[in-house]
Amino acid sequence: QVQLVESGGGLVQPGGSLRLSCAASGFGFSNYVMRWYRQPPGKERELVATIASPTGSTSYVDSVKGRFTISQDNVKNTVYLQMNSLKPEDTAVYYCNAQNRRSRNQYWGQGTQVTVSS
Repeated sequence: QVQLVESGGGLVQPGGSLRLSCAASGFGFSNYVMRWYRQPPGKERELVATIASPTGSTSYVDSVKGRFTISQDNVKNTVYLQMNSLKPEDTAVYYCNAQNRRSRNQYWGQGTQVTVSS
């Protein structure tokens, strides 16, 4: 059974940092593409960052390039999103997503709230 559990959200001041974690169980990363999405209040969910096995190649939405870093630990089966220089517009619920590269089936975590405010 695939399960994704996010953690690490919270309230942070502008310019601050947070690291989100997504603990995965029930599958290994080798056959999955892992992504972080976010949904700001009153807006649609958007793709933030992607990491693909086995190459570990990454991609980011333009608004977070140079500030956010996606990574994964294959031993801990955990994906991270390091967020630096946070801005109020980064406020959103952040979701972890896993997509099977063959079946294209997708799985979602429950989300974690990130609020950037002074």
